[in-house]
Amino acid sequence: QVRLAASGGGAVQAGGSLTLSCPASDISSYYCMGWSRQAPGKERELVATINFANRYPDYASSVNGRFKVSLDDITVHLQMNSLKPEDTAMYYCAAALWTRRGCLLSFDDAPWGQGTQVTVSS
Repeated sequence: QVRLAASGGGAVQAGGSLTLSCPASDISSYYCMGWSRQAPGKERELVATINFANRYPDYASSVNGRFKVSLDDITVHLQMNSLKPEDTAMYYCAAALWTRRGCLLSFDDAPWGQGTQVTVSS
């Protein structure tokens, strides 16, 4: 499966916003799109997914209410608002086949691609 490169990261002050992007063209409806992050010394955390068939999003509790995943014609976005220093991490995107467990549980073997760094200062 193709590995996708996330983009749009940067450095912001706490409380600020960033929007990350990942290409989503030529993705079939049975795919899920996901965003994960990993900070140095920490485990990878799946933060958001969206189901291409019904556009339903899911979020990790750590970002729920602050992040929004959306899809336009060619791109999946992760809009990040009210950023906290704890959000500092490398962010990655991937497409994964949907399973009966749902998108949020479909990324165990996802082909995470090139990440984009998000740094939130206090």
